[in-house]
Amino acid sequence: MSKLLSACGLDCPNCECYEAHQTNDEKRKEDIAIRWSKNYNAELSAADIACDGCMSDGEHFNWCYNCPIRACVLGKGYMSCAECGSFPCETNAFLYKAVPAAKETIEKLRS
Repeated sequence: MSKLLSACGLDCPNCECYEAHQTNDEKRKEDIAIRWSKNYNAELSAADIACDGCMSDGEHFNWCYNCPIRACVLGKGYMSCAECGSFPCETNAFLYKAVPAAKETIEKLRS
């Protein structure tokens, strides 16, 4: 596992949006924007594919500003769900159902 940069346990450095932004790969950003626009019923451009990790001080993908998990973690002054005594909870259940590996990451951090 690389350095965790997300609130929820997603491994940001292995995210295609993060990777494309860090390497400034415009062709890959365009491809991601097309696929994610279709997959998530959104209108994304290559310029939207920019993220330095949701808990970083840098750029964030648009969803990060709407993410209830990130908002909860920031509101509690934590860096991730691993610090919360209520883990797992209803706030992060939707993600862990879709991406069990993120929950496993948090569980490893807690042990």
